Amino acid sequence: AEALLTPPEEEKEGLDTLNVVEDTVEGNSQGSRSTCVSPVSSQGGVYSMELLETFGLNLHRIDKDVQRCDRNYWYFTSENLEKLRNVMCTYVWEHLDIGYMQGMCDLVAPLLVIFDDEGTTYSCFCHLMERMGANFPNGGAMDTHFANMRFVQDTLQDMKKEWKKPFCKNHPPYFRPGFKPQAPSHKQASLLSLIQILDSEMFELMHQNGDYTHFYFCYRWFLLDFKRELLYEDVFCVWETIWAAKYVASGHFVLFISLALVESYRDIILSNSMDFTDIIKFFNEMAERHDAKVILSLARDLVLQLQTLIENK
Repeated sequence: AEALLTPPEEEKEGLDTLNVVEDTVEGNSQGSRSTCVSPVSSQGGVYSMELLETFGLNLHRIDKDVQRCDRNYWYFTSENLEKLRNVMCTYVWEHLDIGYMQGMCDLVAPLLVIFDDEGTTYSCFCHLMERMGANFPNGGAMDTHFANMRFVQDTLQDMKKEWKKPFCKNHPPYFRPGFKPQAPSHKQASLLSLIQILDSEMFELMHQNGDYTHFYFCYRWFLLDFKRELLYEDVFCVWETIWAAKYVASGHFVLFISLALVESYRDIILSNSMDFTDIIKFFNEMAERHDAKVILSLARDLVLQLQTLIENK
């Protein structure tokens, strides 16, 4: 794995220094080339200056983020931070069209802690980014998340179709095999607000105090699957629950976890009549202080609560 992720010394030196020269052909300045030979070329081809400059800019961003990523966690010694850098650099080199964006190190770090292997971590991160990549800028998924938090009529209809029989306590609806509600379309005018259904008092407060029903305060939650909100040991449990929920309950279980975070502190939010600035500050201060088991339990209860409302409608 290390051989795959660490470039040959000659190539590494070329990448680190970006030692490039201009090789003009018949006065054409577009003939700019580097001295860095591609190891995959059978004809001695070299990387273009544009490619190396792009990669160099990404390296600068990676180096800044790696040095401050989870430095208080015991695993991230200088040696393991170098592993994190290798994984991140390899991903960016193979996905230069995406490049590095802040937050990617946060997604790689827990995987590296578990596997302690660069190759396995890289492979898993690539797979994780198939789902998470769209959350980053230009991906478009974040707007959908915000819309889904407010508008879930399609999801409710899917739930209604699936939940046709009563459930006993040891067979809750969120574990029914095969239940996979589709992503709601936020363009439909008749869509309902999820939080308005479950907690109208909270919804009214959010609407009146500067109207932060856009849920922008959830941005970091969606971007990193709550990684910065929880203690490190709890991140693994929450991530596994989200991944499992895709197959046994819903691919949008992150919405219910988000609502559970809000509902956990509803009394504090309501009693202090928090506005948008207040709620951002509050959740920033509460980072790594949440009880993950309580949050997950409440998220499941919210799914059950929706099912009950639908059955009794």
